[in-house]
Amino acid sequence: MIHALYPGTFDPVTNGHVDIAKRASGLFDKLTIAVFDSPSTKTILFPTKERVDMMKKAVEHIDHIDVISYSCLTFELAKKIDSQVLIRGLRMGSDFDYEFEMSLMNRKVAPDLDTVCLMTSQEYEFVSSSLIKEMAKLGGALKEFVPEHVAIALKEKYDQLG
Repeated sequence: MIHALYPGTFDPVTNGHVDIAKRASGLFDKLTIAVFDSPSTKTILFPTKERVDMMKKAVEHIDHIDVISYSCLTFELAKKIDSQVLIRGLRMGSDFDYEFEMSLMNRKVAPDLDTVCLMTSQEYEFVSSSLIKEMAKLGGALKEFVPEHVAIALKEKYDQLG
């Protein structure tokens, strides 16, 4: 059985994330989506539990997927849950450069852990969580870019923040 791990902050989850998850679930026996709990370099809008709940709802229609949170190094989580493969989504060339560097580091510290990069579907190649948050903050329409429950959560969050 090949168990893949799809880690990220998912703040918030986008249709691009869901697309990668759906495609990865068809390639592997099991997929664990891991929501990072303690990102040090990013400003997080939604608490971890909300991000996990949003992701669970976004992928509930896809078989063979578990959603968890984690706060350790990704390669340590992969070892802990017996995952052999990391899934990464690539939108553009700059994503490749970053993911290539991370893959090399992961192979150095966890030689049995491979990284599989999936190219984003064309309709999502420009979508990022940061861009979605900016659009939501300014009242933009999000219907094409995030699941409906995420669009509602974003509107509520920004209404609450003022």
